[in-house]
Amino acid sequence: MKNIQLLNKIAKVGTDRLDSAVYNVGTDVTAPEGIMVRSAKMHDMTFNPELLAIARAGAGVNNIPVDRCATEGIVVFNTPGANANGVKELAICALLLASRKVVDGIAWAKSLAGTADVAKQVEAGKSQFAGTEIQGKTLGVIGLGAIGGMVANTAIALGMKVVGCDPYLSVEGAWNLDHHIKHANTYEEVYAASDYITLHVPATPTTTNMINAETIAQMKDGVKIINLARAELVNAADLAAAMEAGKVGAYVTDFPTEATVAIPGALTIPHLGASTEESEDNCAVMAAEELDEYLRTGNIRNSVNYPAASMPASGAMRVCVLHANVPAVLTNVTNACSKRGLNIENMLNKSKGENAYTMLDLSTPAGEDLLADLATIGGVRRARLIAL
Repeated sequence: MKNIQLLNKIAKVGTDRLDSAVYNVGTDVTAPEGIMVRSAKMHDMTFNPELLAIARAGAGVNNIPVDRCATEGIVVFNTPGANANGVKELAICALLLASRKVVDGIAWAKSLAGTADVAKQVEAGKSQFAGTEIQGKTLGVIGLGAIGGMVANTAIALGMKVVGCDPYLSVEGAWNLDHHIKHANTYEEVYAASDYITLHVPATPTTTNMINAETIAQMKDGVKIINLARAELVNAADLAAAMEAGKVGAYVTDFPTEATVAIPGALTIPHLGASTEESEDNCAVMAAEELDEYLRTGNIRNSVNYPAASMPASGAMRVCVLHANVPAVLTNVTNACSKRGLNIENMLNKSKGENAYTMLDLSTPAGEDLLADLATIGGVRRARLIAL
């Protein structure tokens, strides 16, 4: 039995994908080979030597020490796109909330409870909550991945003009974009052209505080900013000053902080983007399937620290080697097989930055002596055998 530890509540529809005849799944399992997690903080955790993989039921992996996992030979998965529709729908809601003073209007209408002639008061006072329509306005989308692409396409369908920028846009992602979306080469082009700006990028050293006094100055007066990505993308002090000055007309975020909840006029949603039954189910299913596939076959799909690698099974045994992306490792791995008379039927080698992964399918089974030999090769972080 393979032990799978749950660090958070994971939707049952996902854990049910892990065959009970193969996996022991629970919160109290020890020495896990796999971990499923949502928001639990893992940076201070010490990982047991048996741990092979961590599957995050969600897109962001800020709560996981991704680089340390790579050096320890632990593959980290996420679930890109599984919660995209839920976040997309909230982003469209945020666009409307930024345009129409619906939240303030509802609060005001509720305050009329117990007074006379409510309908008359509403008609007399509603003008203070008048807003603008999104049709015909320009939406700038920063990040055109699974979520940003869906938001951009929906905005086109709602009659908006859309300009988007994503330096890392994949070919597949580009094919999924509506042809009416204008491509910008720089974020500065998006800032200058947009009535609304929506952020859909991860928090990295290069994107943290990307919305600040300098970039806000490049935007249109009264620009409305939507941030359902990460709080760190926006400098809260600079935003507060811009809203007070009227430079930023509205700010809607799904990541409230001590600073943003205190900004007058900012709409802070309690991180509801992916909090739908459908999103949680989709993330759990994808995470479980990624984990199961890797543990059973060695194939890697949607890893954030190791390359995607998939190879049909052939032969009697598969050798899986996680290693640094440095010269001579592949030669030394194949030599270790050759000197034992092990025939390699099929082989795959992929790299992702500083990390690499090699799979070899052997005609005959190999023993623990091969693993011991592989462990002595410089750059090898973990090696394992899978019977085919």
